Amino acid sequence: MKAAFLPDRGVVKVSGEDARAFLDGLLTTNVELVRPGIGRFGALLTPQGKIIVDFLVTEAPEAHGGGFVFDCPLVLAQALTDRLGFYKLRAKVTVDNLSSQLGVMAAWGGTPAMTPDLAFEDPRDPQLGWRIFVPDDLVDETAAAIGAEVDESDAYETHRIACGIPRGGVDFIYSDAFPHETNMDRLHGVDFDKGCYVGQEVVSRMEHRGTARTRTIRVRLDGSVPEIGLPVTAGDKPVGTMGSSANGLGLALLRTDRVSDALDAGLALTAGGLPISLVSPDDVKAAPKKASA
Repeated sequence: MKAAFLPDRGVVKVSGEDARAFLDGLLTTNVELVRPGIGRFGALLTPQGKIIVDFLVTEAPEAHGGGFVFDCPLVLAQALTDRLGFYKLRAKVTVDNLSSQLGVMAAWGGTPAMTPDLAFEDPRDPQLGWRIFVPDDLVDETAAAIGAEVDESDAYETHRIACGIPRGGVDFIYSDAFPHETNMDRLHGVDFDKGCYVGQEVVSRMEHRGTARTRTIRVRLDGSVPEIGLPVTAGDKPVGTMGSSANGLGLALLRTDRVSDALDAGLALTAGGLPISLVSPDDVKAAPKKASA
């Protein structure tokens, strides 16, 4: 089993007697299902349905003061804190940015020998393993306790990309991407059966009308590594944008209909002029709807 401290992740905590209902009315995920040791994937959206920030969230046990603890991008931790504070109005909640005190460790490739108090399985994909909230000076001690070998954060990035999981800021732009475009609907990040939340109308319409045409797709690199943000083309037509890559694999934000047509026409894909190919051509075909739990 491997473990790595993720220096690009921040920690925000929301507590108070109204915290659960307050968050459930804002977020794409069903906060009613969050419990100590159980995490959910979700996002806070603009009213137009675009992702402001995505995150993993779990509930802290009473021994750690209770409340809901968010694993979010470090660069957006204060923005998330401020936005939730803006929404709280008279709700009895407190929002704190704990990123200077607490960090996030990922553990994958096995089962922990013991489960720390602030740990949960990554709900997006079983292959991603576990997330653990821990101060950076206790990473080695925590890894030893769960039976994991400490590795660099780049090793986790390679694993994330191999699993086909997009990361905001590199594979898509915050405030510019819809949840379907980042596969949140397929990664259990949107609950289509819960009540209203900010941006819900747009997201539900995309789901029920099947209007999502752009998706984050796994690609194979045939040689040199394209830079993040380079245009992906089929022939001379743009079909998307290149995202992160590692160890011969990458992610790209692609117009699935255009890529499917290009493949049918026998056209090659390139990113910034460098050859790429799809890991699976089925990734750009229309997939059956799969509601997130």
